[in-house]
Amino acid sequence: MKFKIKLFLFICVLIIGSIIYCDAVVTNQAQNKVYETTETIPYNKVGLLLGTGKYLKNGAINPYYANRITAAAALYHANKISTLVISGDNSTPTYNEPQSMMDDLLALGIPAQHMYLDYAGFRTLDSVYRLQAIFGQQQFTVISQKFHNERALFIADYLGLNGIGYNAADVSAKQGLKTNLREKLARVKVFIDKFVDKEPKFQGEKINIS
Repeated sequence: MKFKIKLFLFICVLIIGSIIYCDAVVTNQAQNKVYETTETIPYNKVGLLLGTGKYLKNGAINPYYANRITAAAALYHANKISTLVISGDNSTPTYNEPQSMMDDLLALGIPAQHMYLDYAGFRTLDSVYRLQAIFGQQQFTVISQKFHNERALFIADYLGLNGIGYNAADVSAKQGLKTNLREKLARVKVFIDKFVDKEPKFQGEKINIS
């Protein structure tokens, strides 16, 4: 019985330690690569806007979504990017994150010819990987909340890409509690993906960004 208790405690410590370690490494590696204002962020030709659903289960607008749209438009109108690749989930005919984001960005004055849609961005790994493999981009500005940008930039680093992040406004601690808890586990998963050399679910034909 004592052995089982010790084994259980050892596993718990190992899991907690892994979560803390992965979280710290991802955060530290992104230092000096994420920016809060359009005045300080360098120019990149391409911005990678990471998708999320527009609506919450209660029908309200998802604040993560709304803040990413605002951030992408601000970055474009400040002339800190020239083109957007909008990458998100389009796994069913009735759920299309990239198209929804594009529609809202059109309403904010970004021309359609300056936006490209990546319908196979099911995970952050897929979005970053496909930016190079499909869209041919080695350097970019990722646009999402800070915690998400940090993880995307960690992925970019181990793929040999040169990325920086523009942080969209976050949500309140209460609103973002579940997302922040999931993020801790996602940061462990990104180490596993790196170890097994995980590739995206879909590849596809190359798209030239003119």
